[in-house]
Amino acid sequence: MSGHTEDEGDERLAAEGEVALARLAIDSGDLTHAADHLGDAILADPQLPELHEALAELCAAAGGPAAARELFPLDGQVYLGTAVCRAHVEAAAGDWDAAVGLLASAIQYEPARPWAHAAWLAREDLPGLVDPDAVAQAVARATGALPDPLPAEPAEAVRPFHDFVQAVLARHGDHVLLLAMTSGLTRRLGDTARAVELAQRAHRSAPGYLPAVMLGNALRADGRPEQALAVWEAELARVAPDGDDPSSYLAVDVAELYGTLGRPLEGLAWLDRVLAAEPGHPKAGPARYGLLHALDGDPAHLLGLADHHRAHPEHEYAQELLERLSSREPWLGLVSGATEATVNVLHQVLAASDTTRDTEVECTASTLEPPSSVLAVRLALPRSTVGYQAVGEPDPRLPLTGPTTRIWVWDGTSPRPAVAPPSPRSAELVRSTAEIFWPTVPAAYDHAVRLAGLPLDDLLGVLVHPPMPREDELGRALLAHQPELWVRAVQVFACLGIAHHRTDQPWEGSERWRVLRDLLLGPEDWVVEAAGFALVAIGWTQPQTRADVAALLQQRLHHAARARRTRVVTILRSLAALVLVAPWTSDEDRELARHLTAREDAADAEAASQEGQGPERDQEQPEADEPDAPEPEEPRPGRLRRLFGRG
Repeated sequence: MSGHTEDEGDERLAAEGEVALARLAIDSGDLTHAADHLGDAILADPQLPELHEALAELCAAAGGPAAARELFPLDGQVYLGTAVCRAHVEAAAGDWDAAVGLLASAIQYEPARPWAHAAWLAREDLPGLVDPDAVAQAVARATGALPDPLPAEPAEAVRPFHDFVQAVLARHGDHVLLLAMTSGLTRRLGDTARAVELAQRAHRSAPGYLPAVMLGNALRADGRPEQALAVWEAELARVAPDGDDPSSYLAVDVAELYGTLGRPLEGLAWLDRVLAAEPGHPKAGPARYGLLHALDGDPAHLLGLADHHRAHPEHEYAQELLERLSSREPWLGLVSGATEATVNVLHQVLAASDTTRDTEVECTASTLEPPSSVLAVRLALPRSTVGYQAVGEPDPRLPLTGPTTRIWVWDGTSPRPAVAPPSPRSAELVRSTAEIFWPTVPAAYDHAVRLAGLPLDDLLGVLVHPPMPREDELGRALLAHQPELWVRAVQVFACLGIAHHRTDQPWEGSERWRVLRDLLLGPEDWVVEAAGFALVAIGWTQPQTRADVAALLQQRLHHAARARRTRVVTILRSLAALVLVAPWTSDEDRELARHLTAREDAADAEAASQEGQGPERDQEQPEADEPDAPEPEEPRPGRLRRLFGRG
């Protein structure tokens, strides 16, 4: 709250400074520069009283508001501050339609700013002075880009505009376009019942495409989706969708509403009809992937969305849908969690009210765990120690193949970094780049391009010498409650940085391929998962690498499945998830991944049902009925020539 107050204070100071400069310019007769300063001032603080006084002084100096219009031109590229000042000048000149339209444009571009908190907009006589056609067009302009529903801050900023529109509607209650557009604005402000009422009036007066669309939207928002379907399907029966006709977009809405109601098959029929008329429809193709995903949850449909957007970057809906369906899904939209006993103990200690960074904890685990879990403990509790009593078989300290890029060495069961810490500059860049959430897999890959120029030794160093979390709200929360997520995020983005290393080298035999392969097939650790995700991200963004990535993931998954027969493999569920979000892997590997995940879930559920027993007790039992995981052939590099760096 205090930061918000400081920001407001800074904005007011900036606005006051611009107003002072504007008044100096007015006094010197330089009205053009005065107008520029007032445009800057109104962006900083639209409600500053001195600003509006100075604007009146500028109008007077120009010979009146009508003459002052030319100081705020609207031709060419229009600056937002210029448009808002022009709105106030038009109001002073009595051109209310132009004033309202310009104010609506400002709301369209920055809805959270209090543009509508203008004294002239609240005039009691204003609703009788405006043309309802112009107001309806203004509402359409303001509403089109608004979120639905509006968050609290922009809702408060927009409300005076809404109140004005309602007052106009009270005088022109039979104006169909105004009724329909006001329904959309009212819906976004949360009054869905009123939105339905307005749209129904419009639809009764003039049944047609726009009133039907607005009525369906209002009914859907009001929790009446079946009624919305009836309205929309009746309209589509009247005007059958044909290619890029506007009704084809309504057909997509119908299809997706069926998906929301748990009836995606019925929705697919509508999309197939649209795509038969126009195969390249910008919404129907992506929507079809979305409904297929609703049917079976297969990430292959999300990969299809990514491939579609890469082939058709102008189809923004594919990206929007991919983000929505990836949100908060392990590896698709966030780093997968950790399950080690060491981490569970760490959470218990951090939950204690008397825990500080000086708290000393001696944690002893029965069996060796991924060494990165020690990094998480020491990140939050640097004076703590972690020990292990035994090493399971097969030995998790050994790489699957050799020679490898080594980042860990062991003194018995005690791990220590095998590489030097990164330079302070590199560590800080990784610190500012790493995230626990990302919009989509390709977005995570693209975001990491910032790390492309870092030395490889530094990217390897940060894997085992992670920097502290950022000093923001999320960073403090991670350090206090789940430091392991930060360690894993750092490792993920360091590996994504490696994925961007020396992209001038063709993929086959490249240094980035070699290092990520070594890390994926290295000693059992969280870094294995991070390298696996980096390879998956390369596969998502560069289809020609998918065969190589599939072979490497197969080798790691099958090794983990065999090891799971005789000991705990804490990264197994996460590895299985990585295989599942790489849908180009074989059907057999994806089925194995699903089976392993189900086994881990069943083991956790059984352990949770036994009072006083954790997951480890059940997990440590041999599993004779685990499906065979045959030794795969040594992965063969594909014949790839295309450079894939996008930085």
